[in-house]
Amino acid sequence: MSEPRFSAALAGRDIHAVVIAGSAGGVDALLHLLPRLPAGYALPVISMLHLPEHRESRLAERFAPRLGLPVREAFDKEEVSPGTVYFAGSGYHLSIEKDFRFSLSCEPAVHFARPAIDVLMESAAQAYGPHLAAVLLTGANQDGAEGMRLIKQCGGLTVVQDPAEAQVATMPEQAIKLQAPDLVLTLPEIGKLLLLLEKK
Repeated sequence: MSEPRFSAALAGRDIHAVVIAGSAGGVDALLHLLPRLPAGYALPVISMLHLPEHRESRLAERFAPRLGLPVREAFDKEEVSPGTVYFAGSGYHLSIEKDFRFSLSCEPAVHFARPAIDVLMESAAQAYGPHLAAVLLTGANQDGAEGMRLIKQCGGLTVVQDPAEAQVATMPEQAIKLQAPDLVLTLPEIGKLLLLLEKK
């Protein structure tokens, strides 16, 4: 990626939180991205992958040994803390309230998923407005496209994994089709961007 693309996308931004989400192929994508975050990374990173509703999520346990940051599953009413990687658990929608606390709910599935990416992204857009960066990764349906559209409308930074690289291109393609994101990047490029966001 050329430096001008970074500069144009990040100009004037003050990012307070990052949301990263995906579906099919998302574990491999996150394994590429999250372990590259250095100890002391300043921003909260809220991660969500589609999970079978009746299977307990082990994502936090799987990633914790690989990261130099605190890693945990997000709990209801917990305050979003800087320098922490959160994972959505299974069976509940995860939202971020305007007081920057997590909220879990049992509302109906969205795009056949609970947790649903749109639910998290739309709530994060309303909480953080222009101070949010969102990354949508590989996946097999259109979940996340509407959430990314709202994040961009609220002034947040929207980043989509390059469909040509994604294990399953449907999710990034749908997001690009609904509203052009600020950046379409490969995983190595997304990794570089995450490091720059905390310096803004």
